[in-house]
Amino acid sequence: MLREGRSAFFPQGRAEAAESLPEDAADYPLGVARGQIADTYIVAEAADGLVIVDQHAAHERLVLERLRAAGAAEAVAASQALLLPEVVELDEPACDRLEDSAAKFAEYGLALERFGPAAMLVRAMPAALKGADPEKLLTDLADDLAQHGEALLLGEKIEHVLATMACHGSVRAGRTLSVAEMNALLREMERTPRSGQCNHGRPTWVKLSMGDVEKLFGRH
Repeated sequence: MLREGRSAFFPQGRAEAAESLPEDAADYPLGVARGQIADTYIVAEAADGLVIVDQHAAHERLVLERLRAAGAAEAVAASQALLLPEVVELDEPACDRLEDSAAKFAEYGLALERFGPAAMLVRAMPAALKGADPEKLLTDLADDLAQHGEALLLGEKIEHVLATMACHGSVRAGRTLSVAEMNALLREMERTPRSGQCNHGRPTWVKLSMGDVEKLFGRH
């Protein structure tokens, strides 16, 4: 009997019918989806073991790699023209560094030019940084150039934006997936480089060999 104030916990899981693995199962390192646990983890059977996939972490990584592959050269570099160019006042050495790197910044969609001895004129911002503060961005970039001698920070900022976009555009934990969706996710993971690690450095899946599973039950 549950104590007052304590809520019942009902395990959430779904299992697939125990069908035989397809003949080409060896071609699928991450196996074939057998079910979903807590609407968060995909359980799959591979030819050589049991695979458990964190659906959100895995899909977040896939979305990020898609953005990198399909959008890095075009969408990320696209500019968002400002309705009114913004003047950003900085000290003269900072402006010198920004002016020297203007061509590099333009590759990322940031269009700026010198505006007197101690100011820069921002005409466009990277589309991926829509809504960012031009003054803060240029201040950060100038500091980065002073420290590292090259334009690192803008690329890092855009990478961060891509990661954020990937998180918001990915399958969330707690979402029920169909068998077709689970298998489609597994197949895309197998095709995608770096899909074994999430955007934050954690594993997206783990595999237990059949030998490991049998040891857990004392069969070895």
